[in-house]
Order: sequence, then structure tokens, then C-alpha cells
Amino acid sequence: MKTILLVEDSDLIRENTAEILELAGYDVITAENGKVGVEKALATKPDLVVCDIMMPVLDGYGVLHIFSQNPQLAGVPFIFLTAKTERADLRRGMELGADDYLTKPFEETELLSAIHSRLARFGQLRPDYDLRAPGGLNQFLDDATAVGHLTALAADRKPHTLRKKQELYAEGDEATRLYFVQSGRVKTVRRSPSGKELITGVYGPGEFFGYLPLLEQRPHADSAVVLDDAVLLYIPQEDFTQLLHRHPAVGQQFVRLLAGRVNEREQQLLGMAYDSLRRRVATTLLRLHEHAPEGAIQLSRDDLAAVVGIAPESLIRTLSEFKHDGLIEQTAHGIRVVQSEKLRQPNW
Repeated sequence: MKTILLVEDSDLIRENTAEILELAGYDVITAENGKVGVEKALATKPDLVVCDIMMPVLDGYGVLHIFSQNPQLAGVPFIFLTAKTERADLRRGMELGADDYLTKPFEETELLSAIHSRLARFGQLRPDYDLRAPGGLNQFLDDATAVGHLTALAADRKPHTLRKKQELYAEGDEATRLYFVQSGRVKTVRRSPSGKELITGVYGPGEFFGYLPLLEQRPHADSAVVLDDAVLLYIPQEDFTQLLHRHPAVGQQFVRLLAGRVNEREQQLLGMAYDSLRRRVATTLLRLHEHAPEGAIQLSRDDLAAVVGIAPESLIRTLSEFKHDGLIEQTAHGIRVVQSEKLRQPNW
């Protein structure tokens, strides 16, 4: 049962509205002013708030402001119930983050329809999204926009076509946006003072990159270079911040989408520090095999060596051994893993 907080200073309107909501199957918490409403919301977080604007002690604008600044309450759907219909009042409420307005007097069906619509809209985030599927990112962003009232997020999703070897950003550049790969591939690279290259990530369709410096509020620690002709979508830093912080459910969902990459990076660094050369090559092949188009790993020997963190000569020798043992095939289209289970064996 959904819980609705009703904040209204008129005893008659509060009692009648609460009765309508209870008859509709909602659990209703009532408050006679904004201060009491906030206190009750902190004690029991509601699923939605219906709040009058003109009230003693603390008005509706004040209630909404407190909700938006409190991590426990931020993102709760908020409907203003008011006799004020001036355009400036509506705009002020929407700028503060209100999701809807009902003007007194209102019909019962108007109230119930508005509540049902907001609850359905704010409950539409799924446990997972297939970002590799056509339109997968847009579906997630559309849902996130609806749930979090993030109108700016959908404002600019213009595809950007980039050519092979084009640099997106360099180490030390200011981080200003999040990147999403719609097609093609991008690599992120770190270079040692001697010029040795280490590929820290390879990103294909359905994957985000460039988010760590945004989360840590620091410049890029690596460079990003297009591996194949690619189409990218850019999400500005401000919209990314809204996505994470404006609505907790949206932020949690997005963080889950990103967490896998962070864990993968940690495993890569641990492997480079402690694993044998053959184990490092095998682990890299298995990881790339999972995301390889049609099962073929399409990287140059130099790039693949940079992903593993070894010299190209050492990589070529190890690949030859794997091919001789029947673990991989090397074709014109790339490297194909044939016996993944044997590559996973811990005794390399």
C-alpha cells in the first residue's frame, strides 16, 4: 500500500481529501502545516506528497525546499494543492521541483488521476536496462527523466560521429561530460614518462566512459582515442550530476550500471601486479571475448599488448602458444576464443 502525506491547513479540506484517498486504497498521513508535515515525513517517508501552498508556520514552498535538500526525502513525488493560479506561482513551484499542480476546487477524479499518474511514473525504473540494444540508452534516460523530473537530461542527445584515431580528451583535460558509445569502439589510455602505453579500457556499444573524473571532480587521468569509426552521445556534467543526486533511485540504478567497469579496472590492475604473463593474456582475452562482436576480438597486436600491459613481442609469443594448444584461432577478422574453459584454468 502506497503512503501519501497530505499537508493542508484547512480542517475540512484535509479531512475530506484524506477520506477520498483512504477509500482509494492509500495509507494517508495528515499534517495541519508544513512544519508538522516535514516532521512526519522524516518519521515515515511517504511515497508521494500532496501539499497546500498557503499555510501558517511553513508554507508549501518551504516544505518542497526542505524535501529537495534532504537526502532522505529528495525525489519524493510532490503535488501542490492550491488556490493560487498565477503563472509566476506555478513557475516558482516547478523551478523548486514540484511535479504537478491541482487547483482548488478540484474533482475527486482529478486528484486520484494525478496521484496515480505520478506514482506510476516514479515507479517505472526497471532493475536493469539493455544498453546494447537499439534505443537502450534512450529508454533508460527517458525513464530517468520522468522519475527524477530531469528535463535537461533529454534536451541534447545529438549523435556525434568520430573518426578512427580521433582523440576525445587528453590526460589532464577538464572533465565536462559523460560519454556513451552508440556504435564503434573507444579506448582509454595512460602513457608512462617514457612513452609506454597502457590501455585502461576498451568501450563498445552500450557502454559509458569518462565518469570517474566527474564523480571525483578532477581532471581526466587518461586519454580517450577512437579505435574504430564511432558514434557517441554526450551527457553534460550538470545533467549527470542531476541524474545521480536529484532522485536516489535513479542515482542508484546508474551507479549499478557503472560499477561493473570500476570492478573490472581493479581486477585488471591486480592481475598486472600478481599474475603470470600467460594468465594476464588469458584473462584479457576472456574479458574482451565477452564483448567481442561476433566472437572475434578485433584489436591490433600493439593495442592488445597495451591492454595486457606487456611488450608486443611477449604477446605474440603467448598467442602463438595458445593457438598451438587449440585455445584460440587467429583469423583475418581477429582473435577468436575456442576453448574458454581451458583459458580460465588457474594453473597458467
